[in-house]
Amino acid sequence: MKARELIKFSVNPRLAENPALPVGYIRNAYYNGLGRYVCQLQRLTIKFCKNSGTSRGVRDYIENRLIDFSRQNPGIVVYVKPRLHRTPVIVSEYLNGQTQWMNIRNFTETEIDWWINDFLRTRSGYELSQLISMNNVSTPSVQGVWNPFLNRPTELNIQQKSFPIDERSRYRPELPSATEQLRILAEKLKQSDMDENLVVSKNPE
Repeated sequence: MKARELIKFSVNPRLAENPALPVGYIRNAYYNGLGRYVCQLQRLTIKFCKNSGTSRGVRDYIENRLIDFSRQNPGIVVYVKPRLHRTPVIVSEYLNGQTQWMNIRNFTETEIDWWINDFLRTRSGYELSQLISMNNVSTPSVQGVWNPFLNRPTELNIQQKSFPIDERSRYRPELPSATEQLRILAEKLKQSDMDENLVVSKNPE
């Protein structure tokens, strides 16, 4: 089945009416955040005009907030490129090679700060698309989407205590630790010594 034929299964029926919007599944950088989070925004270029009124908000943002943004995000390279009599734009480049252009004509300082901090900085870099489904797996299962209560006792459904539960939150290693192995070995040696003493006491010479 082609992607365009799957529009009717989109999670957002309003977006399904737009034939120009690509169709696909959720995509993101694999394993990002498993060890540590890596911001996908690599380079940010702000192009503006020094004289035009449409770039007033950009000039205010550069003067008041751009330095703080650069200090808070040292992994993002920021370029400022003045151009005469041109529309202000923001060019964002991501680690996956994608480049996004955004027109910020007549934007205020607050609006530009929101778009940069809350949108461009947190994006994965993939193009916006309408989602066929909220999840996608290569091998579907009858169990459905995994959840923390899968294959757990049903008594947790009526748990009266507040979460987290100490009994369920305790780490259970697959193999005993070195300290635990030494403790078990010491108990076995102690038990064997007690058995030998018991045998000797029952059969005195």
